[in-house]
Amino acid sequence: MKDYFTRLFKYDHYANGLMLDTIIKAGGPQKPVQLMAHLLAAQQIWINRCKGLPAIGSVLWPDWPADTLAAIVTENNKQWQTYLDGLQPEDFEKVISYKNLKGEDFENKLTDILSHVINHGTHHRAQAGQHLKAAGVELPMMDYIFYVRQSNI
Repeated sequence: MKDYFTRLFKYDHYANGLMLDTIIKAGGPQKPVQLMAHLLAAQQIWINRCKGLPAIGSVLWPDWPADTLAAIVTENNKQWQTYLDGLQPEDFEKVISYKNLKGEDFENKLTDILSHVINHGTHHRAQAGQHLKAAGVELPMMDYIFYVRQSNI
């Protein structure tokens, strides 16, 4: 499980970097920047939940400028990779208890949370891509299978 999720989070980092580069080259259009900021903020909220830390003061839709996002992409990836590196095989089956931003209590298995974080990123990168494509921007190939072929993993 660790290798599987490590690979997915490396792909997520790669895809976030490609999308952010595309957004920056396009002049930082507002909606794609907002979507990327949301994706990155959600990753931070989820890593804190997985670590048992509160998400107090977290903003799910932050107003982060495009030129600050690259550092956040890098830091988020570092946080996730460090977290995954510290997990034991049995940890993937553990249940994580957390509060959502409304203060409601939830519990989910770690594997489901990790899957959600990856899928959430794919979803919002696709939304950002649609906005860019509608503005005439050519999108890079960032499908997972393309990443695997390119990375020879």
